[in-house]
Amino acid sequence: MPGMKRDCGGAAAILGAFKATIKQGFKDNLHAVFCLAENSVGPTATRPDDIHILYSGKSVEINNTDAEGRLVLADGVVYASKDLSADIILDMATLTGAQGISTGKYHAAVMTNSEQWEAAVVRAGRSSGDLAHPLVYCPELHFSEFTSAMADMKNSVADRENAQSSCAGLFIASHLGFDWSGVWVHVDIASPVHAGERATGFGVALLMALFGQASDDSMLNQVSPLGAPANMSEDRMERDCKRRRLV
Repeated sequence: MPGMKRDCGGAAAILGAFKATIKQGFKDNLHAVFCLAENSVGPTATRPDDIHILYSGKSVEINNTDAEGRLVLADGVVYASKDLSADIILDMATLTGAQGISTGKYHAAVMTNSEQWEAAVVRAGRSSGDLAHPLVYCPELHFSEFTSAMADMKNSVADRENAQSSCAGLFIASHLGFDWSGVWVHVDIASPVHAGERATGFGVALLMALFGQASDDSMLNQVSPLGAPANMSEDRMERDCKRRRLV
């Protein structure tokens, strides 16, 4: 239980970015959905072997009660799709301790069903200073980690040494459906969101840079990778990002 104060880092980043984007004149239709779980013991707490029916209609067998955030995140992305008709969904969370093993203390882990958006998040990280690095996206090999004899899936992996952070992201994606036609981006910020006992504020600048092309702010327009000319090379963009950091 100690250290759970760090687990609000994903929601805090979304709240901070949402407030900042509105103040900067965001022009597109934008929603912030907060997927919050109370991680405490009580008579109504989830128990091992419980089976929940999530908002997607899929059943989930609980084999790890500490993997509670992905349950509400799965409901959140499905709500965004079904109720808000969102065609671009980004979830950001302190999802796995394994993220720090996968991409370290300074790089968020990003996984998405879109190669273009994967590259865009990485470039937004370079220009904002909130660094990001891709995870393996391979549902056909990794989703079997959640196999359940009683339900559509379990909520945690069978083998904790098999791409654990990637698998956790796939759990969320599976409730949207792997054939979902929209863009889904998952950003795990478990390690970069804190330095010891203190918060770093990681995630706000990353999202501001990523979606900056929809802002009235000219600087955000320039740093947004989604607004960059299609013919700009990776080398050129990397040099520009380094130049901005030096300035």
